[in-house]
Amino acid sequence: MNKSPMTVRGAQKLREELHELKTVARPRVIQAIAEARAHGDLKENAEYHAAREQQGFIEGRIVELESKLAIAEIIDVHSINAGDKIVFGATVDLVNVDTEEEVTYQIVGDDEADLKANLISISSPIARALIGKHQDEIATVKAPGGDKEYEIIKVRYV
Repeated sequence: MNKSPMTVRGAQKLREELHELKTVARPRVIQAIAEARAHGDLKENAEYHAAREQQGFIEGRIVELESKLAIAEIIDVHSINAGDKIVFGATVDLVNVDTEEEVTYQIVGDDEADLKANLISISSPIARALIGKHQDEIATVKAPGGDKEYEIIKVRYV
């Protein structure tokens, strides 16, 4: 089974969600099912069917999170000493060569990627173009709208 890289922070977020589902959401939906059963006939009991559907979702998410954590290779970004070379976990300041727009990304695992938080997946086109490069180099990103070039301004591991 292939290991999936994940930062310590990403693994912690998954563990917190798993804990929330097991200790809060699961007991709440079990209680809702019990209350709906008390109302009588289950065939036409919309509350019961909605609670059972919610229970299925919760149980499925629990299994999904447990399997993601089981195959995760948790990497402590703070212990990486790659200098100015870009590897998994790097936070990179970039400038678009054409537009001079500045952007900062951290390269993280697939399960913790969030573009709104500037966390990009290790398998994204931008991350693939950056991996192995050094500060002050140009990275060419093969995007659907055409190639984009970014100058790597700064590389850090925070």
